[in-house]
Amino acid sequence: MSMATDIRGTVFKNGPAVLMGRVVGPDGDAVATSDIASARYSVLEIDHVDHDTLSPVAGHDNVELDVEEVFYDSLQTGGPWSVDETGYNFRHDLDVATDEAFTNAGVDYQVRYEVTPVAGQKIVFRFLVKCI
Repeated sequence: MSMATDIRGTVFKNGPAVLMGRVVGPDGDAVATSDIASARYSVLEIDHVDHDTLSPVAGHDNVELDVEEVFYDSLQTGGPWSVDETGYNFRHDLDVATDEAFTNAGVDYQVRYEVTPVAGQKIVFRFLVKCI
């Protein structure tokens, strides 16, 4: 069983975010675009008193992504990836041109991704970002 953990980061108020990671399936292998039927994301503001209370951010709630734009068929290395030598297969340049995603400094946001594979269980991964 893999360990579930949020990927942590920091964003500027009203700024964009580039979110990257290595997404693997239940077999532990990195997923490829041909493995994925669909992918969606949501940006959720976390209530600072009750962390179980999440408020969807307008324009960033359950948004469908183009799988071929955010997933790679092979692991990518080099800049801007600096986590390890293995690489990443997911990169989402979260667009804030039309709708701001991170409007409140001092607040934590959860960026939640739900990937529906061609076969098998959904894959969920999250980023926990602090807005400064």
